Amino acid sequence: MVEKRVCFDFEIDFSNGGGIQGQGFRLDIEGDDISDDDLARYIVDDMRLLMVGEVRILNKRIIDEPHKRKALEEKGSTA
Repeated sequence: MVEKRVCFDFEIDFSNGGGIQGQGFRLDIEGDDISDDDLARYIVDDMRLLMVGEVRILNKRIIDEPHKRKALEEKGSTA
């Protein structure tokens, strides 16, 4: 089975002002696709962000690439 990752840019605005951006961000995904809404929720939850306003997902593409987290989890890392 070929493992899939999503490669994308994002912009997150905070409801109390400010924001963050990411370019060329990559995440492991299960299956062949992930919705922008699910991807936005994943980023916010995984980064433990609070007071999030709008999340924009840009330039999303699905790529064939081995998962990265699995290797870390198998080694017992909590990173």
